[in-house]
Amino acid sequence: MSQDHRHKVAIAILHQHGKFLLQLRDDIPSIPYPGHWAFFGGHIEPGESPYEAMQRELLEEIGYAPAALTPFDCYEDTQAVRYVYQGALDVDLSQLVLNEGWDMALVTLEDIRRGDRYSQQANQVRPLGKPHQRILLDFIQRTAS
Repeated sequence: MSQDHRHKVAIAILHQHGKFLLQLRDDIPSIPYPGHWAFFGGHIEPGESPYEAMQRELLEEIGYAPAALTPFDCYEDTQAVRYVYQGALDVDLSQLVLNEGWDMALVTLEDIRRGDRYSQQANQVRPLGKPHQRILLDFIQRTAS
């Protein structure tokens, strides 16, 4: 039996008033999706459940984790297994502390469909990561009905 070498990550769809919190990843070529808008979250440590990883990563990255995160779906490709959680962002953006990444913002449905968003920090329009865009479009479609 072959070993699965794909990255195992837990990521969060945090939503507020029809908008979605995304992180502009650092523009470092050695990381996945450098300089792209993506979800907050990260690698699942050995012995950690995806939910525990999600809570830990949110606290590390923005100093906040919602009281309730529910599983949304699991997305697998050749590079990663993404455990996706969703929950309401029930604090103002100003209460979050960006500890990792270049910028953060609430993106609109138009931004998601277009596949990019302006970043005040970068002072330029930056693309959404393709898997992140697809997950958000799936989430919007499934929760609209």
